[in-house]
Amino acid sequence: MLERERETRHFVTIRDWLRHGVSQLTRENCAFGQGFTCALEESAFLLQFACDLPREQPLEPFLEARVLPSEALRFEKLLEQRTKEKIPAAYLAGEAWLGGICFAVDKRVIVPRSYFTELIPDSLVQWFPTPDTVLRAVDICTGSGCLAVLLAKAFPTAEIHAVDLSPDALAVARRNVSDHGLTERISLCEGDTFDPLPPGRYDLILSNPPYEPADVMGQLPAEFYHEPRMSLSGGDDGLEVVRKLLAGAPERLEPHGVLVMEVGGLRVAMETEWPGLDMTWLPVEDGTSPVCLLTAAELKKHFGAKRPAAHPRLR
Repeated sequence: MLERERETRHFVTIRDWLRHGVSQLTRENCAFGQGFTCALEESAFLLQFACDLPREQPLEPFLEARVLPSEALRFEKLLEQRTKEKIPAAYLAGEAWLGGICFAVDKRVIVPRSYFTELIPDSLVQWFPTPDTVLRAVDICTGSGCLAVLLAKAFPTAEIHAVDLSPDALAVARRNVSDHGLTERISLCEGDTFDPLPPGRYDLILSNPPYEPADVMGQLPAEFYHEPRMSLSGGDDGLEVVRKLLAGAPERLEPHGVLVMEVGGLRVAMETEWPGLDMTWLPVEDGTSPVCLLTAAELKKHFGAKRPAAHPRLR
């Protein structure tokens, strides 16, 4: 502690403390990927939080501002928890940002992060010509409810259902749905995949399910063990929940509907498991293809479909 005090006693500006944060996160071998891609991004976020600066704006305009002693102390405490206990920054702040929107988070939910922020709604336009053609959508494995909120904002006339197996996660989702004024449009459902949903079909089924295989679960960085295991583990091969989604989707989709799933690095596993299934892989900015889209027609052809009970369309 004395050495740390000697290191920081000459720090004055946001720029000084930002560099210090980057150094500490790097020195302590912190892992990223829970909303941030590098030490600079995470240090900036924690510093903005410690200094009560707006998180939705860049830090650059404040770089030469002086940091108050109380703010510096707060930042140091956050860094200590982040570097020594490996607690994700989002849990320390009680908030996470996705698609430019703030969501409340804690250890009851996985830290929001998703390639869907790049894809909703722009990459779906060839299936849905205009946003108002999506009248019913469902987010399976909703966690904090962040993707359900993004869906509601992208498709302003849609009725949204959001499903999760965890009542604790749904408590967090309920807060986020309320905070964004969407309680009239988003219904939260507790249960396994399609089981708790009311009868009827959807234009869009979206899911970012747990998909880490067992061998990966045993090698995750320490930060990821702070998250609920059920939000990460996809069973032995990572496909446990994906199988349920593929089996249940045909009877839940409108004829023009689509199922869209974020499955990380499981493309090869899925193409091996279902070689005859015509999957569309949506590219994202980092050059990978972690999101799989399947049409209702393809799912019905491959898996068959039962006739669901009738459900009135939204007026």
